[in-house]
Amino acid sequence: MKNNKQNLVIEQVDRKLSEFKVLEQAVIPADGWIHTVRVALKMSLRQMGKRLGITSQSVKEIEQREANGSITLKTLREAGNALDLKLVYGFVPRNSSIEKMIEDRAYELAQQIVKRTSTTMKLEDQENSLKRLDKATQMKVKEIIETMPKYLWD
Repeated sequence: MKNNKQNLVIEQVDRKLSEFKVLEQAVIPADGWIHTVRVALKMSLRQMGKRLGITSQSVKEIEQREANGSITLKTLREAGNALDLKLVYGFVPRNSSIEKMIEDRAYELAQQIVKRTSTTMKLEDQENSLKRLDKATQMKVKEIIETMPKYLWD
């Protein structure tokens, strides 16, 4: 059975991730945040490089790595510090919450399990009604959510 501790963890993670929901629609500048903020501050590549202790060419490379998505979090944090900015990092669940992700996956698995069982029964000429299959699926969903089996994400 999914214990109270697991429920608490899920609730806490959902609460933390929900703070990022407002940022889901944020549009990242094509040239990246580092370049955009640096230009807005009228800070030259040389000035930024001096703050980071690197060359202006290295700053340009950092901006290019951010723009193409190959920059590290460490480098983003350092560049942010040089611009007097704080890096904020997080995720936004596609399905509204961690709890909803678990429910959706449990439903998917339950359907597979019930369908497999139903096929076997059909071959043995013991076919169940759609109503019975739906009830069995809902019961299996509940069981999967409560037990959180290791195969949940296989």
